[in-house]
Amino acid sequence: MEVFPIGYFHSPLKSKFGIPRQSGLVSELTGYVTFEPEYRQEEAVRGLEDFDFLWLIWGFSANRGEAHGLTVRPPRLGGNKRMGVFATRSPFRPNKLGLSCVQLDHVELHPKQGPVIYVRGADLMDGTPIYDVKPYVAYADAHPEARSGFVDQKDWEPLKVLVPEACGRLFSEEELAALKATLAQDPRPQYQDDPERIYGMPYLDKDVRFRVKGHVLEIVEVKHLS
Repeated sequence: MEVFPIGYFHSPLKSKFGIPRQSGLVSELTGYVTFEPEYRQEEAVRGLEDFDFLWLIWGFSANRGEAHGLTVRPPRLGGNKRMGVFATRSPFRPNKLGLSCVQLDHVELHPKQGPVIYVRGADLMDGTPIYDVKPYVAYADAHPEARSGFVDQKDWEPLKVLVPEACGRLFSEEELAALKATLAQDPRPQYQDDPERIYGMPYLDKDVRFRVKGHVLEIVEVKHLS
C-alpha cells in the first residue's frame, strides 16, 4: 500500500520543541490544513462542518533516522522509565504515523487553495504532512470510562507562565493566549530541571526564550527570527 500526503498542516509552532505532547491540551492553539491540488474541490469536504471534531492522520516528518528498539521513554514518566512502543504515543514508531483528535473551527473555500480546514488544539508542527482526515463520531469514538494505563498513575499540573509586558506587546491577544497555554504544558525534556538554563522555542516569526524555576515558567526575551 502506498501512502502519500493529501495536504499539509500549518501552525505557529515551527519546530518539534514546544509542540503539545497530546492533541486537545491547548485549545487556544489554532492551525489549518491545506490540500494538494487533486483534492482542492469543495465536494471533498461536503458535510464536514456538521462535525465538531476530526481525526487527523499525519506523519512525524521531523524525526531523524529510523526508530530503534521496541521500548521508549514516555515524557509522562519523566523520561526515566521504558515502556513498549505500542503502549505509548511516542513519535519514534515503525511507520512514523501520528493520530490527533482536533476541534473543527470552520472550513473556508479559497479561490486557489480550495477548501481549507481550520482547527483548534492540534499537536502538529508547521509543515506536517497530512495523510487523511476523518470525522470524530461520538457514539463510537468516545469512551470516557476507559483506563489510560500509566497515564492514569501520574498527576500533572500546568506551569504558571509569566510574560513581561514588553514581550507580551509583540503578540496579538489570541497569539499570546495560545503561546502561554503552550508553554504551560512545559515543553522541556522531562529529565531536564536546570532553573538557570535558557530555552528557545520558535513561535510564529519569533524566538521565545524562557526559563523554568519550580512551577513557574518565565519568558526572558523574544527575538524576531532572521
